[in-house]
Amino acid sequence: MLTTETLEEFYQRHPVANQKVFAENNTGQGHFNVFLRRSCNTRSPFSRRDFYKIALIIGNGKIHYADKWVTIDRPALVFSSPTVPSSWEPGPGSQDGWFCLFTQSFIESHEHKSALKEFPLFQADGCHIVFLTDVQLAFMSATLGKMLQEMESDYVHKYDLLRSYLRILMHEALKIAPVTTYETNTNAAARITGLFFELLERQFPIDSPGQYLKLKTAHNYAQSLAVHTNHLNRSVKEVTGKTTTQHVSERVLKEAYALLKHTDWTIAQIANSLGFEEPAYFANFFKKYTGSSPLMSRLGVQRSA
Repeated sequence: MLTTETLEEFYQRHPVANQKVFAENNTGQGHFNVFLRRSCNTRSPFSRRDFYKIALIIGNGKIHYADKWVTIDRPALVFSSPTVPSSWEPGPGSQDGWFCLFTQSFIESHEHKSALKEFPLFQADGCHIVFLTDVQLAFMSATLGKMLQEMESDYVHKYDLLRSYLRILMHEALKIAPVTTYETNTNAAARITGLFFELLERQFPIDSPGQYLKLKTAHNYAQSLAVHTNHLNRSVKEVTGKTTTQHVSERVLKEAYALLKHTDWTIAQIANSLGFEEPAYFANFFKKYTGSSPLMSRLGVQRSA
């Protein structure tokens, strides 16, 4: 299931020597940590993360995105952001290198608010992988090694220094030509469609009037999967014969029936929970698909009970 991994969940999945730093550095100034990636020899779940990550991968494997993947067969620097869901599949042999993870506030408390979103290697529609030569690998390794040493130091301004190292890492990577060719899964349409349905079902059931749908349109779902809306629509139509919007509408209608039947919520509360700004919009939607109003449907349910 496509989820969003939090920092807490990441540390639970990746026990590291400097794990205590999470509690010490998870402050209003943001969070930063760096550690060795020798434990990255199992496949990670396909998900988003609520933090940024830069990995220097020394070892073999694949980076999977929604509809494509990249084979890592030589040292590479991989950039991950909250906007792009992905997973790591390790290949044969040992894994080495470093992970550097940080929150948006760690960088942007000292820079303009859109610094990370504007950085090309973190953008959803950009390239995220840079393969390294021996010389580049030596430089990146030395930089990350210094960052790891600094994390263990008592220098009072170490996080300012770490921000500087992080900027150097990012901009040195940007100077190198990023990967622009991805391998496309032969079952890309089926994969994207499956991820879409996982996202759709994750929003249900609606358990309280204060809960509401976060993803309402095909565009919302495409953004969440980091693919173009047209690409999502084509994939879903190819696999199911129905459009993305049809599936969303059918699932919302199914939930509307359940809420009308099993709750005492007002029509306005149900409409709001299902993502309609006004009860009238919900009534029009419901009547379009059922030929009846929500109120009449509720009364009909009660009479037949």
